[in-house]
Amino acid sequence: MFRKFTKAALGLTTALALAVPAAHAADVVLKASHQWPGGKGDVRDEMVQLLAREVANANVGIEIKVYPGQSLFKANEQWGAMTKGQLDISAFPLDYASGRHPQFSATLMPGLVRNHDRATRLNTSPFMDDIKKIVNDAGVVVIADAWLAGGFASKKQCITSPESMKGQVTRAAGPAFEQMLVGAGGSISSMPSSEIYTGLQTGVLDAANTSSGSFVSFRLYEQTTCLTAPGANALWFMYEPILMSKRSWDKLNKEQQDALLAAGKVAEDYFAAEAKGLDDAMIKVFKDAGVEVVEMSPEDYDAWLAIAKETSYKNFSENVPGGEELIAKALAVD
Repeated sequence: MFRKFTKAALGLTTALALAVPAAHAADVVLKASHQWPGGKGDVRDEMVQLLAREVANANVGIEIKVYPGQSLFKANEQWGAMTKGQLDISAFPLDYASGRHPQFSATLMPGLVRNHDRATRLNTSPFMDDIKKIVNDAGVVVIADAWLAGGFASKKQCITSPESMKGQVTRAAGPAFEQMLVGAGGSISSMPSSEIYTGLQTGVLDAANTSSGSFVSFRLYEQTTCLTAPGANALWFMYEPILMSKRSWDKLNKEQQDALLAAGKVAEDYFAAEAKGLDDAMIKVFKDAGVEVVEMSPEDYDAWLAIAKETSYKNFSENVPGGEELIAKALAVD
């Protein structure tokens, strides 16, 4: 009798022990959205997928479901959805929200970053402290930092010096670049990177600038004849972090928040290592497709920067609250 009781008790104890982790494993389901293709090697999608895997492995009761390719929210809708708590997580180009927070244009300011090593140093600078405070005050939390270099591509003529922009209708990712390009004699057609291919295909665009990752994942080599790669003089750098709704964040317990931040660090380190290789990978893909590849010379870069300072920088300093101080803090980073 005693032996049977013991077996029954042990059976019940075992069942309870098994039941707790099973319930714990799916306590919270978070939805992650982004605009880039899934399963095709885009580093931003992989960054979010890595975040999801790391959080699952932490076994803290969180599952992250990833919705790539604008399948859950359109690119420009993601910021508002996070601030309202309708979307939990996004890999998001922060400048897309500069219409609501004009300070975010500093994260896509021509010539402000220039290379990958400096981008990494910016992450822990007073400049980024100010940007992240605005992000947080708006109801969003930064989970992982990410910067991408980018360049130009055209189906009309190579874009090197400012003079080469004249007469070209171009897509730029944000207001600061748009102001500089107009200052050089170009025309602007605004759209998220996911729409550039169609814009080039239909003749709405002659050229575009975007990240090295987007140039490849959106197959822009099929619609262009000349690529201006970032090289040593990268005019284009954009901050594209993983963000989370503060409403969703505040619902998590300390263990879950710590697990998300730890996963974010793994994703951030992965991204930083991969980002440097994206430029070379882009050049190879474009060359293999028969597209001419050029780089800006130091003289070209300086000529663009001179225009940027008289357009983008000046406008930002004069019209954005705290704009002049933000630029000064970014330029102060070695």
